[in-house]
Order: sequence, then C-alpha cells, then structure tokens
Amino acid sequence: MKSDLLARWVVLGWTLAVPAAPAAQPNFVVILGEGAGWTSSSVQMDDRNPASKGGGIKTPNLERLAAAGMRFSDGYAASPRCTPSRASLLTGKSPAQLHMTFVGDGRRGGADAVTTKVIPPTALLELPEAETTLGELLQRADYATAHFGKWHVGRVSPSRHGFEESDGPTNNGGPDNVAAPNPKQALAMTAKGIDFMTRQAKAGRPFYLQMSHYPNQAEKGGGGGGLRNRPPEATDEETASVDKTIGQILDAMERLGLRGTTYVLYTTDHGTPGRNAPLAGGKGTVWEGGLRVPFIVAGPGIKAGACSHVRVSATDLFPTFAELADITEPLPKGLEGGSLVSVLMNGGIGTVKRPREEFVVHFPHYDKDQIGPASAIILGDFKLIRAYESGAFHLFDLSKDIGERNDLAKQMPAKVAELDQRLAGYLKAVNAQMPSLNPNYDPQQAADTLPGEKRNGGGKRGGGGKGGKPTQ
Repeated sequence: MKSDLLARWVVLGWTLAVPAAPAAQPNFVVILGEGAGWTSSSVQMDDRNPASKGGGIKTPNLERLAAAGMRFSDGYAASPRCTPSRASLLTGKSPAQLHMTFVGDGRRGGADAVTTKVIPPTALLELPEAETTLGELLQRADYATAHFGKWHVGRVSPSRHGFEESDGPTNNGGPDNVAAPNPKQALAMTAKGIDFMTRQAKAGRPFYLQMSHYPNQAEKGGGGGGLRNRPPEATDEETASVDKTIGQILDAMERLGLRGTTYVLYTTDHGTPGRNAPLAGGKGTVWEGGLRVPFIVAGPGIKAGACSHVRVSATDLFPTFAELADITEPLPKGLEGGSLVSVLMNGGIGTVKRPREEFVVHFPHYDKDQIGPASAIILGDFKLIRAYESGAFHLFDLSKDIGERNDLAKQMPAKVAELDQRLAGYLKAVNAQMPSLNPNYDPQQAADTLPGEKRNGGGKRGGGGKGGKPTQ
C-alpha cells in the first residue's frame, strides 16, 4: 500500500505545477527506444482508440511521462530501419535526402543478383561530417552535449558530430559488442546520463542529452537466431527495461530541480519486427506497423495529459529545439522538419509549418516485406505506397482504416495519380536514390528461390493500380 501511494505521489508530482512558459535556455533530454512500436507500451497513444496501447505489458514510467505531457497519436519514424531514422533525428533531414536509407551491407541485392527484379541503390552508411547535427547546433549556443547508447550512424566518433561525451560510435552490440547488451548497457548508459545532468545542473549550464537504447539480438534465454526470430516477449522485456531507466531519469531530474527547465521526449526508431496490431506490417516495411511509433513530450508550458492528433516525426526535433533554445543562427539548408512549438504550447492543436506538406518515407531496399523496395507518402488522411518491383500502388484512408486493410487504389485512380505526382516531385527535389531494373533477373531462378532467401519476412502484398516503375 505504501509503495502504491508513493507511486501515485510521484506521478502527481510530474503532472502538477508545470511552469507556464519555457526557460530562456531549456534543457533537452531525448530518449530513443529501439524497435518498439505504437502499441509496445501501456500508454494509449491515441485517446480515441483503445487499441493504441499494448494489452499485456506495463510501462508505468512511460505512463508517468505521458501524464505529465503530450502524446502524439500520429508520431512517425523517418524510416522502418534504425540507421536512417537516427540520422534523420540528428539532422532534421529525411533519409532520402541524406542517402542514408538502409543499414549495413546485408540484404541489399546487387548487380549480380538474378532473383530480384530491381537492384536497390547503395545506401550511405556514414553520417557526413558536412551535415549539421542537433549536437553541433546546440553546442554553438553554449549547450553541454552528450550521447549515450547506440550511435549506429557510422564509425566516426560522435565527438566529431557535436557531442562532448558519448559511448563512441557503437552499434547494436554496445561498447562490449555482445549479442545481448541489455540490461547492463541500459542501466550503464542511464547512469552516465544522470551523472551528466548532475554536473551540468551544478555548473548551471544548459544541456542536450540523448540516450539511444540498444536491442538484444539474441533470443530470449540466450539462444541464437538474431532479431528475426525473437519472440514478442523479448521486445516486451526490452521495453520494460527501458521503462525502468526512464523512471530513473525522471527521478533524477526531480532531485536536481531540473523539471521546470527541461523538455523530455520519448520516441523510437521504428516499429517492432512482429506484433503491431491493430497496425499492419512492422520493422523493415513502410506499412503503419513499421512507421507509426510512440511520441511523447513533457516540459515547461506543455499541457499535462494532452493528446495531439497532429502528425509529427523525429525530423521535427531539430527546428523545434532550435526555437525553444532561441537559436539565432540560420538553420541548415534542406531542413525538412518543422517546429512543433506552437502545437506543444497550444494544447496539441495547430499546424506544423514544413517546406513540404506531405510526409514521405523512401525505402528502396529489399528487407522484411514481400512487396520489396517501396516508398510511402501521407497527405491529409490518405497514404499511398508505391512498390517498385511489381509496379503496384496501394492506397488507404488512414482516418477510417488505420490497419491498411481496404486498398482503395482501384477505386480512386485520381487520388493515386495525385499522390504519386507529389511523391515523384519530392523524390526528385531531394535527389533520392532510386532502384533500377535488373538486367540479369531470371524468373525461373526467382521461382525456385525460397521466399526467405529472396528477402526476409512476409509482409503484405496486394493488388492496386500499376505504376512506380524503377529507373532504367
């Protein structure tokens, strides 16, 4: 009973007496989850949809953060894969513009492939040092900056991208390069983050702290098989581990007196590999299950317990933090995100001004979806998926069909043409890399190849209109 009362007191302590306006130079804490989807927590991400939270998992500290701030029902990852999403968060630019559209060298296909109809482009694997990151932007405004946890945007040290402190250019295995870095690294990186906040609070210096969590690549119980064969319970365990560390961060902020001057954001890099109901698809696909993710922000001036239905993504963090920090220098050219400040300060209502109205995810690679390389565009209530291998289009009205089960492409050819024109214009504007037709494609060998050898997973494949041809 005593612990329950204490928990209730802590939650209430995070929902009352939030200052009405941001500090002159507020602090920022970004917690980036790994492969946790829209329904991978006990937070109901959409106040209109009871199915927008997990049924079996408990994440009391994410609930605590949501009760203190604002949930976004339409939070999106910039990519269904981790490296592209992380690069986009750091730069405010899309993976398509950065040419960082995939991870590692696996499952790319190549010029010698004979079982795939198209050849994916070669993605950039190292974040260019010419790109301005959030760390560099805030560092120039006299912020202390730190990144702890999974880096995974190349092998160049985070110190060369604006972070004074970090764990180095780590990948999935963490500093020790092991198959199951958690819970050890989840706890270790959080301890480093708390120490960093403590030192900055003592010095009276504003700070930007990003903590990017690792996955466990081994199966539950230590078995092999990698992420592809992990049971749903493994994702639940990781989410629970991350939730525990979020509670540690919130407690530390309370002790240090940082709550009234600090914005805390939680989101993830993409959906889970498997269980994402009521959404279709998952990691490695451009269906909603791969892209729609939790997005929660708490801090000065943000209405407690609010739920916004404005579409947002981590690409918006760059201009948002720049505005909150009162950055006066011109922002980088090519920035694609928009500031969320007016929405955050207006109870979740309003619009986000971006260079382009549409939201595009360009994923021209073979991965976990049987439709193969694809791009998706969302404009208003409608979402169009263009599949490059088959030339098919898939159209959905997300306001009525969040599960993407009613393909409207054949019924609404004019809408397909409108959105495809927008998509083509966007991809041309950002000089996106496109898949090309494979001159060595052998239909017989492709037919003899097991589906799992051609590409991972078994996402949706369906009808729809024709189009989306690859470049010659």
